[in-house]
Amino acid sequence: MTQRKDSRPSIHPWQSRSLYRSIAIHPAISHPNLSGPSEKGPRPRLIRGRWGTICVSMQPSGRGYDHGVSTFSPDGRLYQVEYARESVKRGTTTVGLKFRDGVVLIVDKRISSKLVIIDSIEKMYQIDGHVGFTTSGLVADARQLVDRARVQCQVNRMTYGDAIPVTTLVKKMCDYMQSFTQYGGARPFGTALLIAGVDAEGVHLFETDPSGAYQSYHAGAIGRGRASVIDQFEANWKSNMTQNAAIKLGLEALRESIDEDLNREAVEIAIVNGSGYKKMSREDTLKHLDKLN
Repeated sequence: MTQRKDSRPSIHPWQSRSLYRSIAIHPAISHPNLSGPSEKGPRPRLIRGRWGTICVSMQPSGRGYDHGVSTFSPDGRLYQVEYARESVKRGTTTVGLKFRDGVVLIVDKRISSKLVIIDSIEKMYQIDGHVGFTTSGLVADARQLVDRARVQCQVNRMTYGDAIPVTTLVKKMCDYMQSFTQYGGARPFGTALLIAGVDAEGVHLFETDPSGAYQSYHAGAIGRGRASVIDQFEANWKSNMTQNAAIKLGLEALRESIDEDLNREAVEIAIVNGSGYKKMSREDTLKHLDKLN
């Protein structure tokens, strides 16, 4: 008597492993006799084979490319990098602009509660005697980049006996950030940097991106109010501005970006010029804020 041949598809071990990588196991199904349609999405499918039965839910086309940082979507996008940029857009607005002798950096710390001690929130960092950073996005990620940048500056001093050129520091930092977009098991940094510095090559202002890209600017901004600030700078920035004029323009652009008065206790200003990095005192900062009224 001829044995009836099983017409059901069989799944070999190597096929099942590939299958698990390409489809998602349906979380609501634990028994093959559950046959009702799911509340959302397509009905789960049962695939029976020689090595058992699995229940799967087929995902829409294009779904799954955001699960891995090193996986391109069909249209050439890295979704995890784009999500990191969204984290930056949710951060507080930070501005920087060049003036005649250096760079002005201005940050607005967002205070979520009157119980928060404002000085405990860091958005502006001195990296070396001639370089300063401001950040927007995930603060914890920014601290990691700040610490690494400080180490790079010290390594350059120990190796060459001189301060690191600003452009070299920017390239090293962006190479480090880019490495987290190319390998599995990691995620991009959810922060962007404004890097200001003065060296033998001149005055520098760079803006970095979570992807590791960077650009040099005369005046720039990062954070949720970036678009509004850039519009202000494009209309009013001049290359021969004095330090006070640059501070005034930066504060005005920052105020326009949040559509309300600036919190006098939450604004910080730093100057990077030929004398190095210097954070402005609270008294001097308040004087500049008073001039806006």
